[in-house]
Amino acid sequence: MSADPARSVREVRAFVRSRRRTSARLSDRYTSGFMLALLVAVLGRPVGEVVEGLAGQADLARLGPGLALLALSVAVGLAAARALGPVTLPAADAAWLVLTPLDRRAVLSRSARALAMVALVAGGLLGLGLIAVLGAPDQLVWRLVGAMVLGLSASAGGMALAVLGQASQTWHAWLSVALAVLLVVAVVAAFGPVRAPLAAMAGAPVTAVAAAAAGAALFAALLVRRAWAMLGRMPAGPLLAASTRAGQVATAAVVLDPGALAWIAEDNHWRGRKLRSARWPSMPAPLAMALPDWLRLVRRPGRLAVVAASAALPAVLAQAGGGGALVGVSVLAGGLAVAATGVSGARRDQDNPALARLLGVGTRQALLARALLPALLSGGWIAAALTAAEPGGVGALWLFGPLVAPALAAAALRMARRAPVDHSMPVIDTPGGAIPTGPMLWAFTGVDLALLGCLPAFVALTTPPADLTALLAAQALTGAAVLIAYVLRSRPPRTR
Repeated sequence: MSADPARSVREVRAFVRSRRRTSARLSDRYTSGFMLALLVAVLGRPVGEVVEGLAGQADLARLGPGLALLALSVAVGLAAARALGPVTLPAADAAWLVLTPLDRRAVLSRSARALAMVALVAGGLLGLGLIAVLGAPDQLVWRLVGAMVLGLSASAGGMALAVLGQASQTWHAWLSVALAVLLVVAVVAAFGPVRAPLAAMAGAPVTAVAAAAAGAALFAALLVRRAWAMLGRMPAGPLLAASTRAGQVATAAVVLDPGALAWIAEDNHWRGRKLRSARWPSMPAPLAMALPDWLRLVRRPGRLAVVAASAALPAVLAQAGGGGALVGVSVLAGGLAVAATGVSGARRDQDNPALARLLGVGTRQALLARALLPALLSGGWIAAALTAAEPGGVGALWLFGPLVAPALAAAALRMARRAPVDHSMPVIDTPGGAIPTGPMLWAFTGVDLALLGCLPAFVALTTPPADLTALLAAQALTGAAVLIAYVLRSRPPRTR
């Protein structure tokens, strides 16, 4: 091996490539380049037309909500990067090269290049979103350049901060602070009395935009330089853990089994934790079986806070110009997602019904007991979301929250108890391409109950009538009927 660390890593990778059965050929590189050029050619004209349509003054009524959505998108990206790693390696490299004396930065160079590409794409999208929100009253080209520099600086700086947070607990704390600041900025921009400062920001001269872009680029460059230096001292423990998570996610994506991600997240949560024994609660057996779901919710106040804060998203979408259909879909989809956070026990029962059989609890009794938590979560979340989204915060729309809760609870339970994707099902050939029916049916399992049980509420949210009494009564009957029918038609899980 050479004394040069980077050359040593290259020699190791060349040795591995030489032992493979197949290697990348010139035709493979040509195909990749051709597909990239084709993508640029297809998207070039639509993107150009979108950019040309950005010239003009910004809509002051939508300025605050638009900036809030951009801040939330950056926060979601940072949270996803922190959850996934972001620095990861393939399973073979993580098992073999990480613990060797090779230069750690050279080993992680491929991952660093991949993160740079992700930051480049995310920064471009963020820049387009920024210029779309702020508008371009004059000098469109220079304002577009400034917005792109700001977007790239935010994405590159955020990615570098996530890398630093993976390597150091101190920087991990700073990453948490950055997430909190972004959330505060989003709330203030959406609901705070900041219309005058935002209007001044939208009408700022090009020189001010250039100065802000230069400052952001300098700060991002400092973070990137620090992250590049930190790659050489990246601890092996967090790197191996992140590589394991990334490998599990990749496996679930390759085999088209998204349901495995829930098991992966739950196993990662309980791995390494010490379990304590406690007295059996003095309550009926079905409620005692559902008690762990409530305890998990109470013991994760951070998740509960995020769920509560997300109730403001439909209001932000409404202020940003989203139509009634978009707001209605966001409310019902958000309620279903919130309900799905409280059904992990039903997923466990479906995979291993030993506890229910030991306690002599039937499937229907267990489902009714487990439906209480998702119904409470979804009903409260939708009521809060509709109260915030409704003009003036008064009206009867919030009553749909408790009324759609039974249907959403049934849909969440159905989603939790669905079987893995059946890849043996036929593939439908359409003019737009082949559609695998197995993943499609898996994706619609549970959503079908939500669509059926929340139809009156969706009609009321998209085209609100003068009198909501009939739709409220219809929603009450539909929601209860869907939950009762689902529980009555449920069957015990098959023994594996």
